[in-house]
Amino acid sequence: MHIPLQIIFHNMEPSDAVEANIKEKAAKLERFSDKITSCRVTVEAPHKHHHKGNIYHIAVDIVVPDAEVVVSRSPQDNHAHEDIYVAIRDSFKSARRQLEDYELKRRGKIKRHEIYEPVPGQVAE
Repeated sequence: MHIPLQIIFHNMEPSDAVEANIKEKAAKLERFSDKITSCRVTVEAPHKHHHKGNIYHIAVDIVVPDAEVVVSRSPQDNHAHEDIYVAIRDSFKSARRQLEDYELKRRGKIKRHEIYEPVPGQVAE
């Protein structure tokens, strides 16, 4: 990446383990596109007033030439995201898929569906 990875924490203290996990996932994204110019990851912890069912929200914003890949889901989408590492994994998995799609479009390798012409015919009774 041309610009260093930015990791932002909201409603929680920064964690070295979480940062290391994010850096590892972000480095893997470079395998899918060598055109990444910046990557910003926002980790948002739920409000402290919940006793259980706290779901982490991870937003990934990747800038590539002529496009921006943004992954941001509502925190209520998946209760598996009560584990921060699962939330990070799923967010980067989605970012990877979007980045792969971007690269396919950029290279002109999108699969085109054939358009089928209706066959003229008559219904016999």
